[in-house]
Amino acid sequence: MKRVGLIGFGAIGRSIARLWATLPAHSFLLVGVCARSWQASEAHPPLLGGTQLCTDVEQLLALRPDYVIEAASHKVIQAHGAKMLRGGCSIYLLSVGSLADEALRNSLLTAAQAGGSQILVPAGALAGFDGLLALAGDGLRSVKYTSRKPCEAWRGTVASEAYDLDRLTQPTVIFRGSAGEAARLYPKNANLAAAVALAGLGFDRTLVDLIADPDARGNIGSVEAVSRSSTLNLSVSSHASSNPKTSANVGPSVISALRNGIESLRFV
Repeated sequence: MKRVGLIGFGAIGRSIARLWATLPAHSFLLVGVCARSWQASEAHPPLLGGTQLCTDVEQLLALRPDYVIEAASHKVIQAHGAKMLRGGCSIYLLSVGSLADEALRNSLLTAAQAGGSQILVPAGALAGFDGLLALAGDGLRSVKYTSRKPCEAWRGTVASEAYDLDRLTQPTVIFRGSAGEAARLYPKNANLAAAVALAGLGFDRTLVDLIADPDARGNIGSVEAVSRSSTLNLSVSSHASSNPKTSANVGPSVISALRNGIESLRFV
């Protein structure tokens, strides 16, 4: 049985905890959840018996998890990622945008190699990473990622400084540039842009459009990629979670990744 820790108990963390019982019996044990103090009262009802509620990462790591699901923030990875990996604890990473920092990315990769651990990136609210990886081995020429979300999903970001989000009447491109710049400016909204970059052409050559759409009823992520012999076009539309910046299918994607990792018949 694999021991698993969860860092973060916001919309994604709560979704993962609610879905935990759907995993195959005797395969994974949720040993601990690291939540902020004000989330403690919310954490108890969805948690399984035997799961310890932790208030700091060191307390969680003392439970000796084999895997940690990071559903918190870039800061957690910056502060604790290398130590976890060097200690042999693999990370299911949702704050993928943190890897846009080349120095941090290299330090994490070095730590993973030293600890015999892995950085695992769930599909999250997107799909098609298998196809994108295939194109990457076939002379990938161009990749563009587009994220379209309701205006409220962009509140509290740099977009709210440049646009009156409450007064937009039509879809508006609030950012156009590289995946690296998108991840830096929109750390809570552009994690999928970073994942697409890592699977394809990298942070500098992956183009990104971020769109605020007053008529959108959910979050839509799209990828257009062209290689020497193939073209990939895909789009995934999802309802938002309780946090409008996050799609409702992110938590289920983590559960699916855990399950896929132990199946006799695996999709790779």
